[in-house]
Amino acid sequence: MTIDLTQFHDAFYEESGEAIGQMENALLRLGSGSPDPELINTIFRVAHSIKGGAATFGFAEITSFTHTLETLLDELRGNRILVTTGLSDLLLRSVDLMREMLRAQQVKEPIDMQRVADLQFDLELAAAQKRPPAVMPAAGGVGTASPVPAATAQAASALQDPGQGGSYRISFRPFLHLLARGNDPLRMFRELRELGELQVTADLSTMPSFDELDPENCYLTWQLELHTDAPRQSIIEVFDWAEGDCELRVETIVAQPPCETAAGAKQAAVPVAGDAGPSGDGTADSAAPAAVTAAATSGGGPAEPRVIRQAEPGKSSESHKANEAGSIRVSVEKIDDLMNSVGELVITQSMLGQFSALLDDGVGERLRAGLAQLERNVRELQESVMRVRMVPISFVFSRFPRMVRDLSQRLNKQVELKMTGSDTELDKTVLEKIGDPLVHLVRNSIDHGIEVPEQRVAAGKDPCGVVHMHAYHRGSTIVVEVTDDGGGLRRDRILAKARERGFFGAQEQPTDAEIFDQIFVAGLSTQDQASDVSGRGVGMDVVKRNVEELGGSIEVSSTEGRGSRFTITLPLTLAIVDGQTVAVGDENYIVPLTAIVESLQMRTAAVSQVVGRGEVLTFRGEYLPVLRLQKHFGTHPTRDAESNDGLIMVVEGDGRRVGLCVDELLGQQQVVVKTLEANYGHIDGIAGATILGDGSVALILDVASLTRAVTVRLAA
Repeated sequence: MTIDLTQFHDAFYEESGEAIGQMENALLRLGSGSPDPELINTIFRVAHSIKGGAATFGFAEITSFTHTLETLLDELRGNRILVTTGLSDLLLRSVDLMREMLRAQQVKEPIDMQRVADLQFDLELAAAQKRPPAVMPAAGGVGTASPVPAATAQAASALQDPGQGGSYRISFRPFLHLLARGNDPLRMFRELRELGELQVTADLSTMPSFDELDPENCYLTWQLELHTDAPRQSIIEVFDWAEGDCELRVETIVAQPPCETAAGAKQAAVPVAGDAGPSGDGTADSAAPAAVTAAATSGGGPAEPRVIRQAEPGKSSESHKANEAGSIRVSVEKIDDLMNSVGELVITQSMLGQFSALLDDGVGERLRAGLAQLERNVRELQESVMRVRMVPISFVFSRFPRMVRDLSQRLNKQVELKMTGSDTELDKTVLEKIGDPLVHLVRNSIDHGIEVPEQRVAAGKDPCGVVHMHAYHRGSTIVVEVTDDGGGLRRDRILAKARERGFFGAQEQPTDAEIFDQIFVAGLSTQDQASDVSGRGVGMDVVKRNVEELGGSIEVSSTEGRGSRFTITLPLTLAIVDGQTVAVGDENYIVPLTAIVESLQMRTAAVSQVVGRGEVLTFRGEYLPVLRLQKHFGTHPTRDAESNDGLIMVVEGDGRRVGLCVDELLGQQQVVVKTLEANYGHIDGIAGATILGDGSVALILDVASLTRAVTVRLAA
């Protein structure tokens, strides 16, 4: 039976993308000098897994490149290369290229093979130049750190020298489920054949009759003999993907030394990934290193085998099943469909609740009690679906260590990035859109905020600046703060630029908050010279616009010489809104509760007319522009649109407050947001729509857009 491997491509691309992110983070944590074994093993495992997957799917270019990368990583893992800044840069460039190759393969675009070849050459050169010359044992110990007995020199050199190959006898017994786990013995044999001359013998003794044959089970056992120049570890790595799914024994066939020492040379048997060892109890030596060492002795018996990986097929299988049952991959579209279904259920439950109010007898009472229970169950279901949509903000934070490292090197600055609250969760839709604004803020903190080391030392600061990203929940919102300990915002220069642009009068004395808010004005920059990083006044206006499109807000606080803080407040989700239903003419609208400051009865004395510009409301010592929604949206009036006997709802959006004139407050409820742009088109002042309990459609107000519109009109 032929398996169509293309059905697994999407899973491979997704898992490889996540693995490359882990690899990049591990590389960024590597310090200069001797590499951290745990980090190197993490990096090596990622490269090897991607190589194995690419080989399985026939992605030859990716397989070849990752194989070369593995060679260099193996040198690091063997402590034969020290970590330097140049080597870290080379490995990070390899990560970038692997990511681009996978993306090109996924979208069926050509891979830049010249770039691949150039970087592959750099990797090979780094591995070759850093490799120390092999130690050649000689009589009397010449050229060695200490004399080596002649009886063991030949056998030990074949096993211990990582650059020296030899002849190996390999016993490979897969468990029945090997094929079902996606392992391919033929691919492993092809990799072994690339290492040298290979002879393969299959044992068919355990094959069942044809009627009992299960095509997804593996019944064969293989005996292999390999003659190669590659080190033993390269052989073991070929079977890494089958760890826990097979029993593997690798024995070195040692050539006999001279007759006077022949009795001292013995074969070394090292059971790997499934060998229970001589006792058969399957006990694994978890502290044993993965590297294979020589086992030549001068005694009379065979060398004692050493178990270097867990070897219990039953337990391994159960562990795999537990992991598979622990999580599953589900597309966002399926979750959105589930969310829509829950929304429809909420609407139906609300409609039934309205009908039950018309029944006054005992049946109606029992119906209302059942509907109350249904409402609780629906709310729990709704919250459960929302939790499925929630993703840790670490998925966004993970891109910044690399960016900060590269940008600080480019600007000759020393910058430490601190990240806290990475496990704070928010809706995936919000998460996808908050990344770019945070990139702008961090780049500006490094470019504008953090000073060069000389300036920091002269100011009595640590030469290394700090950028701190912190996320936390506050009520029904998530707050993300970006703080730096740099030079802070230059208040006087921002004020001067704002006055040049006519935003403030010559005698006007705005507050710090009003001045700092000017950095979000398009085209306003205090940089004397623009660079390719920043300084053209482009970016911060985009940050504010993107945040407000998510229904959030951004605030700035700064102290010159000590640093700045940008605080972004966002809703946890865009799928559900807690809102206040209001009547405007013969239509109902939803106002998000997070935007409402206060609602009050309109009084004639509190509303004043500004000639040619509209109305303003006197509210707690300040004047707020007034927007009459009935007139703005052109709804059919139920009362005089210019009368002052309605209600004013004070709302805040875009950093400003306005008064919205409404006819009546109808009640608060949680509504499921339906996008208009996908089904109709964009409407200024409208963020979306929802279906109410009576089946009618209510539009959800975009408070930030309405605030901008009325503020611009008043300032005109």
